[in-house]
Amino acid sequence: MTLFSKIIAGEIPSYKIAENDRFFAFLDIFPATAGHVLVVPKIETDRIFDLPVEYLEGILPFAQPIAKAIQQAFPCDRVNILTLGFEVPHVHVHLIPMNGMGDADILAGKKKAEPEELAAAQAKIITYL
Repeated sequence: MTLFSKIIAGEIPSYKIAENDRFFAFLDIFPATAGHVLVVPKIETDRIFDLPVEYLEGILPFAQPIAKAIQQAFPCDRVNILTLGFEVPHVHVHLIPMNGMGDADILAGKKKAEPEELAAAQAKIITYL
């Protein structure tokens, strides 16, 4: 069972943003920028293009309202997506509020956010969903 499957199952606490029958979205505790959200399918698949077609077709429509809520909660030039996937062997899409290319470097100065920061970010994003 992957770390993300444990989060989805509630075995590991998270700052949940949204959920449906196929996907789960929660805050990255090591955010590139404030409001950085991870979207993961509820099935354990390591590589994004190994997902069943219905998951590939569904991940962006699920992420779209979340990205729009992030944009409102954390005003930025745009909310971009990254799909790197080496750190956890479970497909995940990063939704990152960005004002420039430097905000895409999710590994630079990786710092764990404080629980208060995460709770505040969660509340702000959910307000706009």
